[in-house]
Amino acid sequence: MGMTDPIADMLTRMRNGIMAKHEYVDVPYSNMKMLILKILKEEGYIKNYKVFIDEKKKRLIKVYLNYDENGESVISGLKRISKPGRRVYVGADEAYKMKRNVGFLILSTSKGILTDVEARKKRVGGEALLHVW
Repeated sequence: MGMTDPIADMLTRMRNGIMAKHEYVDVPYSNMKMLILKILKEEGYIKNYKVFIDEKKKRLIKVYLNYDENGESVISGLKRISKPGRRVYVGADEAYKMKRNVGFLILSTSKGILTDVEARKKRVGGEALLHVW
């Protein structure tokens, strides 16, 4: 049986890696995850990510976690908002209410995967995927 929420699985792997102070975590490949990781890298929440193929010929993404000089993770929280059983959509001006001025939201919009700030600039709403702080 397949995974019902691959994005939540990726976030859980990242949270577990942070708690265990791992340098990196491996997550199964998908285009949506690549776009989310691109935003996390641009915002400075992860160091880098690389796609590789394991011995079973499956594509994986190696996500390099980012820690500050004290060894604390730059990411203090990752929360999945919209889930397969309950989709959550927000308008261009509603996103800031959901994050309560902490971190940022990642939205899936008609203009692609965007942060809440970019979505407001482009005046588009969409599905609120996750909250990062």
